[in-house]
Amino acid sequence: MKLIYELDVYMQAEELSDLIWFTYDECPDKVQKTIGYQIIRSSDSIAANIAEGYGRFSCADRRKFYLYARGSFEETKCWLRKLIRRKIISKDKVDSFSLIINQLGPKLNSFIKSTRNIAKD
Repeated sequence: MKLIYELDVYMQAEELSDLIWFTYDECPDKVQKTIGYQIIRSSDSIAANIAEGYGRFSCADRRKFYLYARGSFEETKCWLRKLIRRKIISKDKVDSFSLIINQLGPKLNSFIKSTRNIAKD
């Protein structure tokens, strides 16, 4: 069985949260205090829930946390849409976020599907 940090879906979730973490420093104070804290928490929660689910024994427990990860992923996308709409982040950053999000979403869904009924090794 792979270690959690060896999984593509986990690595991409970490990549997204790191990109958000470092983008936070470039944001104005108002944005940092409002959207900034929220998006950091939601993006960090994606990988955290994948990791927590990975450490659970039953399929039902694992699936529950993977679904929480998907919920956090959707929340993160919501905050990013606000930042884009309000012209807070640059076009280059939007492209970087889009690339990761377009890969992570399908990987996360596939990961959830593939672990539905598999017993833990």
